[in-house]
Amino acid sequence: MSYVIKRYSNRKLYDTQESRYVTLEEIEELIRGGKEISVVDVSSGEDLTSVTLAQIILENERSHRAALPTAFLHQLIKHGEAWQDFTMKSFKSTLESITSTQRDADRVFREWGARAGWLPASSGGGTTVAAPPAPKAERAEDPEALRGEIATLREQLRTLEERLEKRRDK
Repeated sequence: MSYVIKRYSNRKLYDTQESRYVTLEEIEELIRGGKEISVVDVSSGEDLTSVTLAQIILENERSHRAALPTAFLHQLIKHGEAWQDFTMKSFKSTLESITSTQRDADRVFREWGARAGWLPASSGGGTTVAAPPAPKAERAEDPEALRGEIATLREQLRTLEERLEKRRDK
């Protein structure tokens, strides 16, 4: 869930979930803590999120906490939108690669866990484990598919509980 920050005409920022005024530094801490934020102008309803995030980055530059290379900034200004598009595509590609690698690592650890007896093996006699659930964006919104997924998860939980009970009894 996204934290909604309202920006007033006097440039004050108001956190609607915490019901208090916040500073750019506090917004930065929210983001570093894993929160998604969106900043909206109160009077016009305009989305000011990217402007606010850029402002946080620039404030960090001013205090030398996050030195962006000057050459990079020159190229960003010089080539304008084309360079920004290239940068955004590169960042998106990198993020997708990291996410894919993370999913693969999760799958491998699940397989290792099944082989070591920490997790139940999938049916079919092999040592592989069912693939981790797809990311939220890739999941089907079909209620029946979600019910099936819940049933599968409940069955896996029941199996784990049974195995735990057997180990306790030993």
